[in-house]
Amino acid sequence: MEVKKFNIPGVLLLKPKVFKDERGYFYESFNQQKFNELTESPITFVQDNQSMSQKNTLRGLHFQAPPFDQGKLVRVVKGAVVDLIVDIRKKSATYGQALMVDLKADQHEVLWVPAGCAHGFYTLEEDTIFQYKCTNFYHKESEGAILWSDPAFPFAAAFKNPILSAKDEIALHFNQLKSPF
Repeated sequence: MEVKKFNIPGVLLLKPKVFKDERGYFYESFNQQKFNELTESPITFVQDNQSMSQKNTLRGLHFQAPPFDQGKLVRVVKGAVVDLIVDIRKKSATYGQALMVDLKADQHEVLWVPAGCAHGFYTLEEDTIFQYKCTNFYHKESEGAILWSDPAFPFAAAFKNPILSAKDEIALHFNQLKSPF
């Protein structure tokens, strides 16, 4: 497995070894022991989520406040996305920095987004299926959102007129955020 690190500490792109032949392919999409070695901590997943979205849908930037904060291990099952991450950990050297990562189903890559990062994604294909494992259960009262189009991030210039939920349309600007991390 190849591992790519980014400027935001803790974010990892995992590229599994894919075995292909005339029948198709096989790969190990998750291994708890290997994952814990890569993240250098014992991480447990308690909830799996899956969404299907039409092309040009933007979901995010979402997070949950402690003690209900979530790390997310995400991948695209069908289609392609641009994954969006913002570090909202106040003591982090990269606080407020943003990251965009292309994820495509045919690449079989998995992205680790640690707790303390706001997360979202933008779909590039129709009927994109996005799957994520979470380290904590969903807790409505702890959820938060940052406006994806905030000028502090490069996302606004990258995506024109995305399809949004009502909640994502009224999210906070980054400078309004009182980060709980």
